[in-house]
Amino acid sequence: MLDVKQLCKDYSGLQAVQGVSFQLHPGDVFGFIGSNGAGKTTTIRMLATLLEPTSGTATLNGADIQRDPMEVRRQIGYMPDFFGLYDDLKVWEYLDFFAGIYRVPPRERPQVIDNVLELTDLTVKRQAYVQTLSRGMQQRLCLARCLVHDPAMLLLDEPASGLDPRARAELKELIAELGRMGKIVIVSSHILPELADFCNTVGIIERGELLAWGPVDTIIRQIQAHRSIMIRMLERGPEAAEFVSRLPSVLAVTPRGSHEIQIEYAGDLEGQAEILATLVRDGYRVTDFREEQADLEDVFLRLTTGAVQ
Repeated sequence: MLDVKQLCKDYSGLQAVQGVSFQLHPGDVFGFIGSNGAGKTTTIRMLATLLEPTSGTATLNGADIQRDPMEVRRQIGYMPDFFGLYDDLKVWEYLDFFAGIYRVPPRERPQVIDNVLELTDLTVKRQAYVQTLSRGMQQRLCLARCLVHDPAMLLLDEPASGLDPRARAELKELIAELGRMGKIVIVSSHILPELADFCNTVGIIERGELLAWGPVDTIIRQIQAHRSIMIRMLERGPEAAEFVSRLPSVLAVTPRGSHEIQIEYAGDLEGQAEILATLVRDGYRVTDFREEQADLEDVFLRLTTGAVQ
């Protein structure tokens, strides 16, 4: 388990990270959301033991990032937003080099390399030189390098930066698979749609302060106290809006043009179904009836102000 407790980092009076606390368990894929300069990279670098916190700490499976940084490093794979690649090395040589650094026994390295190449879909590039790989393949190679020692936690800082749509889709599926394998994965990004597809937990940070964290559905429910329902009528839209406003648990009705109605509803699903049934019984011809769900972008825009450090 990762347990982050009141993590802070100051730079000459500037509080880059202010009292960040959260907990993650095996299988959690944590989307770390924030604008540029919000404190995501600083937090990740502290968790990777590359920056010393001003105060607070974090432990990974009992190893403290300050008291036992080497043990933490044995358990993590860190993929920075910008990473170096060694030219004139073949893909398998690059991975063999890092397997040696992580003290993977020589007799085990060929199998380990084969496994991570297969997982990252780079087997066909085994004999290719690193500098000949596309940007997307280089990203996957860097991720493969993070996996050679079978870490308990992966720290991925803007992993999809600069990738084309297909490469981003492939990377998202790979990250989701790592979560299914039982690893803790922290993915920082400011591109919300790419996180919503595979993260089960999110944290939203602004000006170094963690505004919210937890399961995606829980956070969405916290900001969306009532159901928002869109109804589209074949005709008689304004008349239907007046009719719906008198029904139980309807808090507000907003006409959207001559055919659509948006209602704020405080009831449950059974009552929601009754609204539709009542409209139909009274002769209103409904062409669409749906509940609008908030998403990560709605959560982010409601919780943040756009302020930067």
